[in-house]
Amino acid sequence: MAVDYTVIVVYLAGMLAMGWWGMRRARSKSEFLVAGRRLGPAMYSGTMAAIVLGGASTIGGVGLGYKYGLSGAWMVFTIGLGLLALSVFFSARIARLKVYTVSEMLDLRYGGRAGVISGVVMWAYTLMLAVTSTIAYATIFDVLFDLNRTVAIILGGSIVVAYSTLGGMWSITLTDMVQFVVKTIGVLLLLLPIAVVKAGGFSEMRAKLPTSYFDPLGIGGETIFTYVLIYTFGMLIGQDIWQRVFTARSDKVARHGGTVAGTYCLVYALAGAVIGTAAKVLYPNLGSADDAFATIVKDELPIGVRGLVLAAALAAVMSTSSGALIACATVANNDIWSRLRGAVRRTDEEHDEVKGNRAFILVMGVAVIATAIALNDVVEALTVAYNLLVGGLLVPILGGLLWKRGTAQGALASVIVGGLAVIGLMAGYGILANEPVYYGLLSSLVAYVAVSLATRPTDEAVLTVWRERLAGRNPELASEPVPAHQ
Repeated sequence: MAVDYTVIVVYLAGMLAMGWWGMRRARSKSEFLVAGRRLGPAMYSGTMAAIVLGGASTIGGVGLGYKYGLSGAWMVFTIGLGLLALSVFFSARIARLKVYTVSEMLDLRYGGRAGVISGVVMWAYTLMLAVTSTIAYATIFDVLFDLNRTVAIILGGSIVVAYSTLGGMWSITLTDMVQFVVKTIGVLLLLLPIAVVKAGGFSEMRAKLPTSYFDPLGIGGETIFTYVLIYTFGMLIGQDIWQRVFTARSDKVARHGGTVAGTYCLVYALAGAVIGTAAKVLYPNLGSADDAFATIVKDELPIGVRGLVLAAALAAVMSTSSGALIACATVANNDIWSRLRGAVRRTDEEHDEVKGNRAFILVMGVAVIATAIALNDVVEALTVAYNLLVGGLLVPILGGLLWKRGTAQGALASVIVGGLAVIGLMAGYGILANEPVYYGLLSSLVAYVAVSLATRPTDEAVLTVWRERLAGRNPELASEPVPAHQ
């Protein structure tokens, strides 16, 4: 394993080095939180694909393939569909707003009264997303070094917290680009063909497995519908995803680069399902489907290649974890803490915003590691996060983008009613049930429409500013100006 260990150690050292390099670039709030809004098509596509394809998409995607066959691709496939929908229909307008958080967008659209409550919901989502990604380190480091679960979480989490705190979005962007390359080589170019060959090719796989493993809808129509509702719509409104859209150099980069990333996700989804199906042929009696990835990597790959593929799994987890961490810290600082302390800063007030955001990443990082150590059920935590996100925020966000008649009161009612409905229904039906997100989303929509129609329309002056920002015709109103050389 010496060669494999060397590959992993060099990879981890490179992540920290890029964090140090990124620290030299992040000299302003814009540079630290959204990489100066300067990413071109190649870097934007790579980093966007890296953040959405995390440990759940890699280890979990292979596990679903092991359990259901090719239809196990649907979870990751719906993530790709969500990214495509975001890129084609919304990303250009989102990029032109020049904000830092989803809650800032809601304030801009509804007149400054929707921020704190929506910020709390978004913070809970990004925190749990970061926690579930951090827990995945335990699986990978257990395979690599046979480490205790707590030690593995602290080791992996500390590396992500270190480079994220040092350079913010610049460090995360650079590391994500490397992680994208490592994942592409490790999973698509190495593990996928090797797994298929080791399983005897597709003809042998078909001969040894039930026909349901090759049914595109074998996982079940209701499950696919739930994936669409949670992951496709979740991609449209998550702070971790929007914060990447804010890094685009232009609205065209956001649209076209995101489309490329979404297409890549569709390919990655199918690859994971095929690898899992091959693992089912090779190891038909694994105790847990989620062990399929680690087992096939450890037993079937040659020395060196094994290290690179495990680095790819580590890259998948780190990219999602770091993206969720900076999103969590950004929301905590800008949408919750600043508002609660009444921090309406004057433009001439001296304040080190980079230092403040860096401190929040460090604090949130420690909180994420501690929560990950204490938490056992990853699936339940992630389900709670996405149910709250979709049930509480989908309607007011998309309503604000698509319906002029939506009001601040309607948005607040939608967040509160949808969020409480989801929580109550999860308590009644169970966290993993489908009903909470179905009925929570429906109640959120009813509250939004009913209260909006029952209250006075949004002030025309607010809507005028909103339309100007959407069209990109009012750069002086941007939260931070874009450098002229862009």
